[in-house]
Amino acid sequence: MSCWNVRGSPVFGLQTGQCQVATPQCRIQKCTTDFVSLTSHLNPAVDGFHTEFCKALRAYSACTQRTAKACRGNLVFHSAVLGISDLMSQRNCSRDGPTSPTHPEIPFEPCNYHSRTQHAHTQSHAHAHSHSHTHSHSHSRAEYLFCGLFGDPHLRTFKDSFQTCKVEGAWPLIDNDYLSVQVTNVPVVPGSSATATNKITIIFKPYEGCTDQRVYQAVTDNLPAAFDDGTVSSGDPMHNSAGADGASRKVRALWISERSPGRHVELHAGYIGVTVIVRQLGRYLTLAVRIPEELAQAYDATQDLQLCLNGCPSAERIDQAGHLPLPVSPPALGLQLQQLRRPSYSSQTQTSAYGSTQVSGVEGARERCREQLEVEDIYFHSCVFDLLTTGDANFTVAAYSAQKDMESLHPHRDSWRIYPRSFATSSLHFDSQNFKRLALLLPCFLSTVLM
Repeated sequence: MSCWNVRGSPVFGLQTGQCQVATPQCRIQKCTTDFVSLTSHLNPAVDGFHTEFCKALRAYSACTQRTAKACRGNLVFHSAVLGISDLMSQRNCSRDGPTSPTHPEIPFEPCNYHSRTQHAHTQSHAHAHSHSHTHSHSHSRAEYLFCGLFGDPHLRTFKDSFQTCKVEGAWPLIDNDYLSVQVTNVPVVPGSSATATNKITIIFKPYEGCTDQRVYQAVTDNLPAAFDDGTVSSGDPMHNSAGADGASRKVRALWISERSPGRHVELHAGYIGVTVIVRQLGRYLTLAVRIPEELAQAYDATQDLQLCLNGCPSAERIDQAGHLPLPVSPPALGLQLQQLRRPSYSSQTQTSAYGSTQVSGVEGARERCREQLEVEDIYFHSCVFDLLTTGDANFTVAAYSAQKDMESLHPHRDSWRIYPRSFATSSLHFDSQNFKRLALLLPCFLSTVLM
């Protein structure tokens, strides 16, 4: 009797009855690797992302079904199956429909950042195989960074540090060899150091063979869908993933997409892998940027003042190491502390001279922010701070939109949530100190009374 191993080769030297039944290998790792390959080049901000992502999910699901028998009892396999189901629900993907090819061929396009990095990785990988003692340190997936600015203004840096700053006037957010982003901030209300953004200037620097320099500028009530020279794109047409209708489209190295006239514009620089989202909410502007880490680090000593990179100077910070102190007497509302505690008053709203809705009291601000922001993370607390500082309910929508833009551009889901420092520690410290002082003074007080 001959026995065979899982590769189909005979195994000799075993006595009759000692043959083991050959079983196929669990190939869940291969399924996962193929899914990553299919989705690594997709950009959530580009048309057709949903269609291509769902096709890749269905291919992933089909792969897990093919290896289900061999993966019985494998925790990684079951985790993947649950993850696929969750993603399909989140993305509204149907179970039936077209699937992506198992081994996608991505054409080399010198004016497409992802294509260039994939090509460089392939070349490096081939070189490493041709020289057995050479180890490649190239990665097939580029690392991306996120930066966002909104509200009074609140800054989320490349390092996911969350700050609230004054920074009145013009300040650089990003300034490297490929991209320059500058914002101008103005005071929001008298009596407060808080400012908000009313002007954004973005310079896409020239890149040989792909695009010459393009400048985009937005100011309050003027959010154009074109660059300063009137153009809406730059560079020769190149291949892009299929659109929502399944048709293949051609896009350029740099282009502008107007999502909502005068309210929401997106700028896509495919040649450097950069996406910028600009919005106007109320009287002010918000900004969200996604950029490859290697390009964000391409700057010299003269370009070290970048808020996205290093945060705000300490003298410009309003928050205290992440702790946002709420205004004791909101300048826009003129409330007394005792009024803030009245439930009947906290839920009231009033209309300001600018036509926006003002919110009265801490609880009123929290209630308004909860309408848009379910999780009480830093975006929620920023919303409360902005409402109490300005009384302008447009800042609620600004916080909500900033959070959604972050979720669409931030590369690491596990880093989305940032929570402010707990107020409990400082409050507890304050209360315990007061209690100790009271305990020391009480005997003296009683002795005085008794005398």
